[in-house]
Amino acid sequence: MSKPTENLRKEIWIDCSPSTLFTFFTDPDKMNRWMGRHVLLEPKIGGKYRIDINGENVAIGEYKELIPNEKVVLTWGWEDSEVMPPGSTTVEFLLKPQYQGTLLILNHYDIPVEKVPTNQKGWTHYIDRIKHLGEGNDLGADPWSVQGE
Repeated sequence: MSKPTENLRKEIWIDCSPSTLFTFFTDPDKMNRWMGRHVLLEPKIGGKYRIDINGENVAIGEYKELIPNEKVVLTWGWEDSEVMPPGSTTVEFLLKPQYQGTLLILNHYDIPVEKVPTNQKGWTHYIDRIKHLGEGNDLGADPWSVQGE
C-alpha cells in the first residue's frame, strides 16, 4: 500500500526577467547563493544534481525538463532518507513573465504527508532568498547552510 502524499504550491513575483531567474536553477554558482553550501549541477535532461544544504541534509535528483526561461522540472529527495529518498518527489519551477518581472510558481508533487510541514517551511525560506537575489540584493551565506557545521 502506498503512503499518502500531498502537493505543495508557492507563487511569488520577482522583479527580474525570466532569463535571469532561469540561471538560478542552472548555474551552480548562482544556485549556491540561494540554497545550500555546495552545489553540483548537470543542467540537461537526465543530468544529475546534488545540493548539500548543511552537511547533513543533501538533496539529490535529476533534471527531467528544461525549457529555457520558462520551466525547470527536477526529481527531488534526500540522501539517506527512507521517507523521502532521491527521486521520490518532483519539483517544478514555472517562470511566467508578468508586470515587467517574473511570476515564479513552484509546485512540489508527491510529498509524504508527514514531510509537508518541513517542505512548506523550507520552500518559504528558499523562495524568499531567490526573490531577494533575483532583485539584486546580496544576502550573504544561507543561515541554514551552517547548521551542520
